[in-house]
Amino acid sequence: MNLPDTFASQANLAIIPPVGVVGQREAAVERKARYPFKFPRDTRPLGGKFTVKENSRHLLRFFYFERRLMQALGAWTLTIPEFEVKLETGRHIFYHADAARFLRERLTEQEMRPAAIDSFRDAEIDRFIDELLSANSAAELLVGVHQVVGHALAIAYRHHIDVTDPVADVPTIRCLRRILSDHEPMLAWAEASISAYIEGGVAEAGLVAWRWHLDRVLRSIGGVTGADVRGLSPTPLRIDTKPFERGTIPLRDVRFDTFKNTGDYDTADGADRFPKDSYESLRLRFIRTQRDEIDAIEAFGTFIWDIRFKDFDAEYDLARITWDEARHTEIGHRAMLIAGYDPFELRNRLIGSTCRGPMDPAFAMAEINLFGEVGVLKTINQLIDAAADRNDEVLRHVADYIRSDERTHVRKGGRIIGVMTDLESKALELRTRELFTECLVSLGAVTKDMDVFTVSREDIERLVGE
Repeated sequence: MNLPDTFASQANLAIIPPVGVVGQREAAVERKARYPFKFPRDTRPLGGKFTVKENSRHLLRFFYFERRLMQALGAWTLTIPEFEVKLETGRHIFYHADAARFLRERLTEQEMRPAAIDSFRDAEIDRFIDELLSANSAAELLVGVHQVVGHALAIAYRHHIDVTDPVADVPTIRCLRRILSDHEPMLAWAEASISAYIEGGVAEAGLVAWRWHLDRVLRSIGGVTGADVRGLSPTPLRIDTKPFERGTIPLRDVRFDTFKNTGDYDTADGADRFPKDSYESLRLRFIRTQRDEIDAIEAFGTFIWDIRFKDFDAEYDLARITWDEARHTEIGHRAMLIAGYDPFELRNRLIGSTCRGPMDPAFAMAEINLFGEVGVLKTINQLIDAAADRNDEVLRHVADYIRSDERTHVRKGGRIIGVMTDLESKALELRTRELFTECLVSLGAVTKDMDVFTVSREDIERLVGE
């Protein structure tokens, strides 16, 4: 637009002097003098470092790092042996997913379309994440995720808050502060956990060297913002020798006694603790099943990795379910204690993750959603009623919350499966049953006594279902 000459000349001035009208300023002073309330002054200055475009560039990289960290932690869920670290990782997967969602929402407010946000890729960040994933142990994974990139993101978020416009860009400030409310306890937990690894015998020198290596890789791509002074990338990278591949075998720490040749706890224990189908037997089985949803952390986390970049909403829903399963594991662990057991005296069922780990995600997801979670909902109402009749407040309380979660999971699961596969439901169910029959037979959990054999829906619910 061409401005009139008078406007064009004023636009070149550093300051445009105000033009008053006789009596107006004096009247304003007099009105303010009569106003009785002395509210706190808002001292925030107008003005900041970023234009909307520059702001969006930073937020898009932040979004991409958070999304990639969600995916990366999912890729490692099977391979983490330590119970506390696997459980906490299930929680952190969702925290990174939620951070990505907050940033994605803010980017849409700054005139970016969701499709453009979701399709954003950065080859340098991808290479950094692949190198981080090439950790040789869970301890090294924590170093990379938390001490390197998590720490760098927290610094970048605080700096962005400090230098962006505190008035015009306050939605971004609030977004980043909400993310930091999750990041800060994550980082504190990671520091304490890495110390626990070192105190337990993991060589500190190796962890420090890995941190130095990843710091240099991150510096070579300009840091999390991409705007930092770039250094040389270290050579060689681990991924140059061996590209990262996610694990397929579920790992447990030495405190667990595990089994996978049966889905039945009494068979695995070698004795019936209570009469079969008694309330006491059903109660203990339910509690043990919740503790053993450690395998659901592994399943849903792995699905995030396996379908990465297909659909952000599906990734987000999977991350939320992963967090829920981490809570269910905690519920089961604490309920065992309340019931008088040392949780590690009760054997851990590995059959679910053993079957699902190497499997195509659509069929593994179908097993959980169509069989496991639906199977829980078939029986949980009666279990809650029975607990109420016996004044068993512990079981009634935990089962009430779990029922609510499982209902939500069944609803979300249908959409997630739609992202994973184009198969119709009957074909998907049949192929899932066939694959799990093959797996259960190979593990000795069922005996194949005929040429054509496929376990029933009820068998899968009982043997593998969550």
